[in-house]
Amino acid sequence: MKSFLVFAGLTVFAHSLHAADWNQYRGSNGDGKSSESIDPARFRAGMQEPVWKVPTNLGFSSFAVSGDAVYTVIKRQHEGEDRETCIALDAETGKERWAVPLSSSDYAHDGGNAGARDNRGGDGPRNTPTVDNKHVYVYDGRLVLSCLRATDGSVVWKHDVVKEFSGRHIKWYNATSPLLHGNTLFVSGGGPGETFLAFDKDSGKVLWKTGDDLMTHATPHIATIDGKQQVVFFMQSGLVALAAETGKLAWTSQFPFSVSTAASPISNGNQIYCSAGYGVGAGLFSVNETKEAEEVWFKPNELMNHWSTPVVHNGHLYGIFEFKKYGRAPLQCVELSTGEIKWSHPGFGPGNCILVNERLVVLSDAGKVTLVEATPEEYKELASAEAIEGKCWSTPAFSNGRLYVRSTQEGACFDLSK
Repeated sequence: MKSFLVFAGLTVFAHSLHAADWNQYRGSNGDGKSSESIDPARFRAGMQEPVWKVPTNLGFSSFAVSGDAVYTVIKRQHEGEDRETCIALDAETGKERWAVPLSSSDYAHDGGNAGARDNRGGDGPRNTPTVDNKHVYVYDGRLVLSCLRATDGSVVWKHDVVKEFSGRHIKWYNATSPLLHGNTLFVSGGGPGETFLAFDKDSGKVLWKTGDDLMTHATPHIATIDGKQQVVFFMQSGLVALAAETGKLAWTSQFPFSVSTAASPISNGNQIYCSAGYGVGAGLFSVNETKEAEEVWFKPNELMNHWSTPVVHNGHLYGIFEFKKYGRAPLQCVELSTGEIKWSHPGFGPGNCILVNERLVVLSDAGKVTLVEATPEEYKELASAEAIEGKCWSTPAFSNGRLYVRSTQEGACFDLSK
């Protein structure tokens, strides 16, 4: 009887890990990691035929997965106007459950839609929905933060950051996603004294507001430093870290800005890595007891992550580096402590990668998915498959044994469970 109870307990525990939601940009912890696993043989079999495939018209929003539903943002006409539109899909079938029009999407320049062959910016939304058990949160290009009811898409509360908090638009408008931590939702984009905003996720009440800085296209990141929860924003001035509970300034670090910063900061203990394109480069910073983080290393015009945020694993960064180089940018392994490139493999273009246990799932900018061992020793490809057509500047999502990928043309679900 005792052995049965132990087995049952382990089964329940394993199931709870297996069924983890990917409920916001780069996963539940915002670090691009899943504790599930992928078997290479099952990957090869599961990638042969999608569970479902649906049109996802324009934009670079990724999928968020919560329970039995999948969410993303596309461009769709509503009453004769192109609007950012949040859609909810049935996770099992891909059937659309509801669609809610948001702000106008006429702010972005049009520019091709053909994967690695033509990678100009293109029109459409760049933000990813954030989901809890009841609500879906979308921070659209016009800096309108909406809380929608997950069951039917009805509006629960809404804040127009431009009108209510003196918000300031930037070039190509907002591409950040709302960061959910506990009961709090974090965004930036407000004006003087209210650049950084924290809202109660259920009521929309302002919990705190502070700061005077200009936002970038980089989604904020939650970090635990010396046992304290901090929200790290990647702003035009550099890194700004605030106490998650109070908004009190924890530390800052200057970092160059040019045109657009789009990759999120990454934390590893008390160290923060960040990178930007347009000739800027990458750097590692160490947080100490002072208000200014110490620079460990900085490489100008090197290790540029345009918008492809790497993952950190066992002291190494894994991700797609270089600026633009559509169809050619390499997947690289970089030693975090030194910035030394351990290996580099070209041909991915500025897509994105995530870590599923010990393996990288890499989505190229042209829709190819590759499974790679996360080891600094050498590039070790385990399997690959052509998954979707269109331009893929979005990040894969992995939940309950299923891989979700999308492009400016289509989104698909693949069953990789054992």
